[in-house]
Amino acid sequence: MPQAEVTYRAVHAVSPGKLELTRKPLLDPQPGYVRMRVEACGVCHTDATTVEGVYPIAWPRVPGHEAAGIIDKLGAGVEGWVLGQRVGVGFLGGSCGRCEQCRGGDLVSCRNQEFTGVQHDGGYAEVLIARASALMSIPDDLAAVDVAPLLCAGLTTFSALRNAPAKAGDLVAILGIGGLGHLGVQYARHMGFEVAAIGRGVDKAELARKLGAHHYIDSAAVDPGQA
Repeated sequence: MPQAEVTYRAVHAVSPGKLELTRKPLLDPQPGYVRMRVEACGVCHTDATTVEGVYPIAWPRVPGHEAAGIIDKLGAGVEGWVLGQRVGVGFLGGSCGRCEQCRGGDLVSCRNQEFTGVQHDGGYAEVLIARASALMSIPDDLAAVDVAPLLCAGLTTFSALRNAPAKAGDLVAILGIGGLGHLGVQYARHMGFEVAAIGRGVDKAELARKLGAHHYIDSAAVDPGQA
């Protein structure tokens, strides 16, 4: 970002259901945080809870928790990350490392964890400031627009399969071939499962098979459990 630039563009929610394009002052990250230039940000249904004011938030608020970009400034005390590094930020805004849950290794349940796009501004902007503990590194050979959805939808489906008791070779059913399901099918196939994709109607059958499903079940025509 040019040195002379002192503001950046963002889209923020200013009241329930109302988004506006604005410019925000370019700030330095506080200790333990980094500033990143956002290259892409996915659109998740959870963003609607910010836009509609379902979560208790302070207006205005920038939504977006599937942000991929490049670090352009490090806050004091940040270690393990470098300027120019490609990173992503998801819904979980970063663990504190001090609370009982963090000390027990349960970082996801950190008592002091904020949510990106809820307690602090998210990725519907050119710039995002994030806690360093919330960052994920991004391989150089993955485009930002491809990475962004993996930071929420991708993580959700991958974690479900990773933590399931099923083992390679077992039959796994993916219910719904939409924003999450289409990723679940691909993960399941690459993890060695026998994959049954379940959708309503036949319009997703060809897509499901291209993504790696061994079977497609039309839930509008047959009972998925029996099938």
